[in-house]
This record gives sequence, structure tokens and C-alpha cells, in this order.
Amino acid sequence: MFLIPDPVVRFFHRMASPPHFYAFTERLMPWLVVIFLLLTAAGLYGGLYLAPADYQQGDSYRIIYIHVPSAWMSLFIYMVMAVAGAIGLVWRIKLAEIVAISSAPVGASFTFIALVTGSLWGKPMWGTWWVWDARLTSELILLFLYLGVIGLYGAIDDKRTASRAVAILALVGVVNIPIIHYSVEWWNTLHQGPTVTKMDKPSIHVSMLIPLLLMAVAFKFYYLIAMLQRARTELLLRERNAQWVKNMISESK
Repeated sequence: MFLIPDPVVRFFHRMASPPHFYAFTERLMPWLVVIFLLLTAAGLYGGLYLAPADYQQGDSYRIIYIHVPSAWMSLFIYMVMAVAGAIGLVWRIKLAEIVAISSAPVGASFTFIALVTGSLWGKPMWGTWWVWDARLTSELILLFLYLGVIGLYGAIDDKRTASRAVAILALVGVVNIPIIHYSVEWWNTLHQGPTVTKMDKPSIHVSMLIPLLLMAVAFKFYYLIAMLQRARTELLLRERNAQWVKNMISESK
């Protein structure tokens, strides 16, 4: 049987404490920003300057350094939101609920960017801004799921009840994630198949692949920054009557 080390268990127990979470993320934030800026600078420099032009698409392919990581993040963040929502639903952990709802606007933004940049890329490649193929349609449904979570949470005054409602909606919407991922393999679509996650080897040159992976990691750090900032604000709103918040306000004066 696999046992989780005690320090890891203690860390997660402490992170479930609102005062500790707030203080820890405050110390962590500058490091996340620095890492994000370094990765973004390296990824953009490598993708826009060092990487060669594609032999078929020329320089127009360089939009992948925004489009592809955004598409990846749209799926990744939804899974984080659904898992956090499930944890909050089962164990009633307040911070899990906050992480879930704080992830939704960031995930919606990445999904919107993926759709827009995909349209900009599709026009010169396919000759049209939009086609109702499986990948694009399921990605659009993902945007609607994000917006549904945000709207449902805002429509319910009791935020603990709202968190349970959006957790159920997020878990129902998980069925869309494998549809998005495997749509280019299950159906005949205009969207190209996988180039990075192929089982044998990526069909993209390493000089183009490395900046793409750097941007993917940079976007994950951006998600952490944006989500934690929203989570800290949401936590203060929920805990505004708690003693630790009053003490923090009085110390800052």
C-alpha cells in the first residue's frame, strides 16, 4: 500500500487553514511572478525569434505559442476546478471550494483565447474563421460550461450552497474533456491531429517544441498567480468576520 509521507500530509492540513493559506500564498506570490516572467520571455524569444519559419505555413504558425498552451490550459484548469469542487463537495473543505470557483474565470479566459487564436490561425490555413467540427464545437461548449459555473455561483447568495451547486455542474461537464481531447481521432475534422503528445515522437521540430513547452509551463504559472489572487480575495470576503482577518487589518493600519 502506498503511504503519503507525514510532511506532505501536514502541509496539506496546514494549507486547509485559511490564515495559513493566506500568509503562505502572500510569500509565494513574488516567486511565481518572477518564474512566470522568465519562462514567458524565454518562450516568446525562442518561438518568435529563434524558431525557424514553417516550410508550409511560414511565420503564421507562430500563433501556436499562444493558441496551443491556451487550449491545453482550458482543459487542465477545468479538471482542477472539477477535482477541487469534488473535494469541497465530499469533505466540505472551504479552500477547495474557493479554488474551484477562483479557477473558473481564468479557465474561461484561456478557453476564449484558444477559440479566438484558433480562428485567426484557421482563416489562412482553412480559408474560414470557423467550422462546426468536433474539436471547435466541444471547445465552445467548454467555454459555455465555464460561463455557466460563473453565472450559477453569482446567482446564489449563500456561497457554501453555491459552491456545492457549481461543483455538481463542473463534475457533469467533465464528460466534455475526453471529447475535446480525442475528437480529432474519433471524427473526421479539419483540425490537425496531435503533434506533441503522439505516442511515438512529436511531429514538431525540437527548435519549435522547446519554446512551446516553455510557454505551456509559463501559462501554468500565470494560472497559479491569477487563481491565487482571486482565491485570496474570495477568502477575505468569506472570512471577513473572522478574528484572523480583523487582526490582519488592525496590524496593517
